[in-house]
Amino acid sequence: MGNDQKGLTEEKIEIFEEKKAALMAMAGEKMVRKQHELGKLTARERIDRLFDPGSFQEVQLFVKHRSTLFGLDGKEIPADGVITGFGRINGRTVFAAAQDFTSSGGSLGEMHAKKIWKVMDMALNARKPFVSLNDSGGARIQEGVPSLEGYGGIFYRNTIGSGYIPQITAIMGPTAGGAVYSPALTDWVLMVKNTSYMYLTGPDVVKAVIAEEVSHEDLGGPIAHASKSGVCHFVTENDEECIRKVKTLLSYLPDSCHSPLPLIPCTDRADRECPELDTIMPDKANRSYDMKKIIASVAG
Repeated sequence: MGNDQKGLTEEKIEIFEEKKAALMAMAGEKMVRKQHELGKLTARERIDRLFDPGSFQEVQLFVKHRSTLFGLDGKEIPADGVITGFGRINGRTVFAAAQDFTSSGGSLGEMHAKKIWKVMDMALNARKPFVSLNDSGGARIQEGVPSLEGYGGIFYRNTIGSGYIPQITAIMGPTAGGAVYSPALTDWVLMVKNTSYMYLTGPDVVKAVIAEEVSHEDLGGPIAHASKSGVCHFVTENDEECIRKVKTLLSYLPDSCHSPLPLIPCTDRADRECPELDTIMPDKANRSYDMKKIIASVAG
């Protein structure tokens, strides 16, 4: 290779690295700081904590939106607002998508959706679990119908994957409109207190349409969905705990319906007795008892 050719190659590599670094910075220091002030981790911080160190392989980092309407032709949205890829969680391969709220509010447009389609297809073909970390303002209204089509493609893949691979959704920020259907189609939903909400339309629209005032928490907060609607399965205190629970949940699940359950060496003795069972069960059949105490005694 001549010196001129070598210099040209090095220049191209340098340009590539600069573009990559800019995209990895998401929407910049100011928006990242704002995300932290809201008590939330950024999408890349969540990915780093979810996957084993150095194992995550990002897919389609350089994908950009192609809409030119309503000023989008001059707007840069790093990675189009979503990070997709695969890696290892406790040594097992898992696919994931994490919406980046710092980039255009994590709104879902055409290419944003197609990135998620791609990684979901990869998970289905590989017969591996899929984890979605949701933090989005909903559809990118500037892109109109293609945004709605994007949601439809995600819902379709949710139904194809149902009962085939484990699908877990962590609601780690606002999730509204079309974005709330997919979580309800997945197998498990986790939410974070004080920062995550899930509703078809917000309190302002409810007030305008039916003149009823309701808070974000009462309308679609973690407690409302865990205790009333049943959409949420686990309520967590913060992003860190949410990610830990996702990893713990995955440890109990197979890779797919074709895979065996994970095995953990048993340390319990076969001859262990449970004398407390003698007092938990009432003498009379018409009296109630705490089933949780029995489960804790036998399986604890």
